[in-house]
Amino acid sequence: MIAFEYVEPEILEEVLTLLEQHGEDAKVLAGGTGLVNLMKQRLVQPAYLIGLRQLARSPELAEIRPNGGLTIGALCSHRAIETSALIQHRLPLLATTFQHVASVRIRTAATIGGSLAHADPNQDPPPALLVLDARLRVQSRHGEREIELSDFFVDYYETALEPEELITTIIIPPHPVGAGTSFLKFLPQTHDDYATIAVAARISLDGDTIAQARVALGAAAATPLRARAVETALHGQPLTPQVIRDAAALVTEEIDPLADFRGSAEYKRDMAVVFTQRAIERAVTRAQEARGSV
Repeated sequence: MIAFEYVEPEILEEVLTLLEQHGEDAKVLAGGTGLVNLMKQRLVQPAYLIGLRQLARSPELAEIRPNGGLTIGALCSHRAIETSALIQHRLPLLATTFQHVASVRIRTAATIGGSLAHADPNQDPPPALLVLDARLRVQSRHGEREIELSDFFVDYYETALEPEELITTIIIPPHPVGAGTSFLKFLPQTHDDYATIAVAARISLDGDTIAQARVALGAAAATPLRARAVETALHGQPLTPQVIRDAAALVTEEIDPLADFRGSAEYKRDMAVVFTQRAIERAVTRAQEARGSV
């Protein structure tokens, strides 16, 4: 790694001032599980490294709170989200998804804000957050704005975040009553590896009709993505096996997987169809179970 200056501010305002002063020469270090690896490979060479450890005591940045839906501070660790009683009760999809991330050691260090800003398309959390219609609150010295997560990922390791901005909060709107969710990760390697394909789904039913569908994939393109053609094909349709199979087949039109040691592009396309169908079916089952328990 090249030489850099390390600073560790105690208040958010100081972080934002440093980001404005140093722009693209500065990088923010939260858990460090992604950034440090990029620095070791000399893919990222910041002149200034801004540590956020002192900000971990800030309620806004480090707590999970009910707010109609939920707000999650950007410095919450993956492990904190996985084990949160509030998450497990209100959004079990997130608890399940974060449990799949790497190892306990990594989950204890990695933060949700850091992982989203890192924008690795192979990560597990983004598909689940996408089907939950999550949005991000980001802040700079000039104010704050909100970005839909579906608009946040721009390209491979690139986001809509400006150099002077910091993610502060992940906002998840109220979960539709009776909706069913699922997250499936096709993992032919070790349990702590990235997925060959990962799929999340959320399905709401109106009797025997699919009232709303959300489907998102990871490890399927240069960014995590919503499978909108699949969602459109499901919306308002009768709940039949053929409808689900036909909709899942459309996912190949929306993905552009990269070949690597986890599989060829063609293989990943095939697995995307299989796991999209399975994720939808599992979400439907859970929606039916939820409806039966009301």
